[in-house]
Amino acid sequence: MATNASLPSTRVCVYFVASPLQYLAARRIALDLEAGRRQLLFYYKKGVAPIVRPEDWEIVRYLPWPRFEPLDGPFGRHRRLRRNLRLVADLVGPCESLTLHSAVFDSEVTNYFLKGLPRLTGARAMQARILPDGLISIRRYPLSSWKRLLQGFRKLRRLVSPELDYWCFSGDRIGSDAPFVDRIYTLHGFPHQYPADKVSELPPLIAPMKVGGDQAAGKRALVLGQPLTGFGLMTPQDRDETAARIHDWLVERRVGLVHYKAHPKDPKRELMHSSYQPLILNEPIETHMSRTHYDFVVGVRSSALVFARQIYDADTQVAAFGWDRVRFKSPAEREDMRRAFSSVGIELL
Repeated sequence: MATNASLPSTRVCVYFVASPLQYLAARRIALDLEAGRRQLLFYYKKGVAPIVRPEDWEIVRYLPWPRFEPLDGPFGRHRRLRRNLRLVADLVGPCESLTLHSAVFDSEVTNYFLKGLPRLTGARAMQARILPDGLISIRRYPLSSWKRLLQGFRKLRRLVSPELDYWCFSGDRIGSDAPFVDRIYTLHGFPHQYPADKVSELPPLIAPMKVGGDQAAGKRALVLGQPLTGFGLMTPQDRDETAARIHDWLVERRVGLVHYKAHPKDPKRELMHSSYQPLILNEPIETHMSRTHYDFVVGVRSSALVFARQIYDADTQVAAFGWDRVRFKSPAEREDMRRAFSSVGIELL
């Protein structure tokens, strides 16, 4: 992106992210939909750090979560909230308009910026936009009476620190019904229950990188391992038959390179085949997938399958095998997981 000197200081986009998926969505928005504005990124969970590319942003900062990382001494949480707000305001500087992005606004981590940041920067216009957050984004979560009451308690902070003015709202917890939200970003092909006039569908978060057309050497697959017998999800026989089904399925599709990513609690590499290449990473698998294209991503019931379906385009086939052999805790758990996987386009084979 351009340097600070060449960026217009009057139009500023601020992104608050807490997961790799949220980060990838923010990057896509910044590059494709908000070009020409200043782009500032703040992440409040340290696990996001490995995926961040500082060169894509004017400013990148870690923003400690006040509840989990309060300042030392009395009222540490309150003082952390004030410090976070002033830190972001100082980095934004004077500006004409602000566009704030977050996956949720019913949180003290992000909500206080809605009113506090325009006041501290002099911005005359502010709008908020919601980032997609995976499976959480496919349905609404109405605010309970307790949550509404908690908003009122959070607003009382302004009696001590006027800049901490919580913006109370009703309806959906993430803020999709709130008057300050003018746009809700959703993932391509994902179902949702948001107002149609606010929704903007993002393109695939990872651009396709085709290699070698239909040649076997050009097709790549990722097999996601799990501790299946170790966690009592399958018998050894069912595990072996499922592993064989996965291998045969990849062979039928003439896959030339298969990476196998073992789960940290999968020391036996239960779905491994001798033809697969073990994937040894010093970063989360989500970070690796965000930088690496695969034509196929397969496994059993790994949550990483959901992440894969969220970031790759439709040309990447994501499939879950062996559900007819998996031991679920209850029929209800099986149905809930089946519905979640199916709703986002994961094939159950």
